Amino acid sequence: MNDKVPFREKIGYGVGAVGLDLSYGLFYSYLSIYLTNALGISSLFLLILAPIARVWDGVNDPMMGSIVDYSHSKMGKYRPWILRGAIANAVVLCFLFNNPGIRSGSVWLYVYVAVFYVLWGMTNTLADIPYWSMIPSFATQEKDRNFISTVARTFSGLGQGIVLILTAPIVAFFGKSSESSLKAMTPESLRLGFGKWSMIAAALLVVFACICVASTKERNAVPSGEKFSFKNALHEIRHNDQLMVFMLFAMISNAGYYMTSGISSYYFNAVLGDLNLQSKFNLFGAVGSVLGIGVIPVCSKFMNNRSIYRLSLSMAAVGYIGMAIVGYGFGGNVVGLGLCYLVASIGIGSMFVNQTVMLADVVDYGEYKLGKRSQSLTFSMKGFLQKMAYTLQSIIMYAAFSITRYDGTALEQTAQAKGVITGMMFLLPPVLILISLIVFSKKFKIYGDFKQEILTAVSEKHNA
Repeated sequence: MNDKVPFREKIGYGVGAVGLDLSYGLFYSYLSIYLTNALGISSLFLLILAPIARVWDGVNDPMMGSIVDYSHSKMGKYRPWILRGAIANAVVLCFLFNNPGIRSGSVWLYVYVAVFYVLWGMTNTLADIPYWSMIPSFATQEKDRNFISTVARTFSGLGQGIVLILTAPIVAFFGKSSESSLKAMTPESLRLGFGKWSMIAAALLVVFACICVASTKERNAVPSGEKFSFKNALHEIRHNDQLMVFMLFAMISNAGYYMTSGISSYYFNAVLGDLNLQSKFNLFGAVGSVLGIGVIPVCSKFMNNRSIYRLSLSMAAVGYIGMAIVGYGFGGNVVGLGLCYLVASIGIGSMFVNQTVMLADVVDYGEYKLGKRSQSLTFSMKGFLQKMAYTLQSIIMYAAFSITRYDGTALEQTAQAKGVITGMMFLLPPVLILISLIVFSKKFKIYGDFKQEILTAVSEKHNA
């Protein structure tokens, strides 16, 4: 457990996150606009589909986490699942962004989208849970966990940055359109462009997963020795009170982030009339995310993780409030929005690193309280809460689209639709971030002397 992890192994581990977030970024940031604008899928249908998919995830994610905890092979406990999951998710991603020729408006197109929408979540879970579950196996000390989590989040941010900055020009190029704006492209160009871009992302997902698996070594990865029981999994989740608290405040803050990333394409497309501006806006966000990854290493010299997390959420809230001021007071100036988004993204980037570290602490807390180490089961909640946060964002967004009769194929949207899109872009994110900060400050208790007591008890148990 205390073996020194070579630097090259830390980098190899981090590389795996690039591919995962290429798929993740395409799904969460662009699937919505692809389905509504390229395939003509109804917003009301998506409003119903997202919660149904999350109900299944509520069964699938903890089940998969427990199965990984039970697993053992010559390759190890986590790495085989990372490889299997990456391959499966890559295949599903290609099918999801490539219509095999089903007629637009056909009921079979809706069935096709629903099936692969659900399958994407399942196959993403196959790779995502074992990938992030490896972190507590690398090290036990806060400093080491901070560094490894920072490396992983750095590469994760790189993957998302590639998607957010390059998707629009890449889709335009492969869509064979003379227009560089997704708004001006025909549905056929969008389908062609997204289809080819998804295949490239899928191939990179598998390549980076292979690099991750080949260059890492698992440490202290001990199978639970118990067969999967959904009843036992629910018992462990329900009785780990700090896991439940973590799920709540992390889901709320993540929903704030997803609201911005999910609605921004609609804002620049329908309100400002130029989706190309989104690439410039996201460039500020990508830079902020990279800078945010360095917040923990710098601040940990004179602050504990609890204070750093509060600082991170505060920065995110300030940045989002600044965006609202620019959006409503200065006509949505993209440079002004971008500078505020830079500040918000520094906070968000640091927030995600902190959440990964805190979840490793929750694993230790669960063992301390319940006497059983359920590493993958606990980390399965990370993917589930992200999906729940996305679902919360989706319900709000698709409900607003249905009420205002947003039409993705129309060249001009109603004033009511534009007003609601602007509100979701600027007002909801800071509110959600501030609510999350309050819940965290009042309810999360794994810090200070109590955290050290947990680490000491768990370490003594392992040594014994």
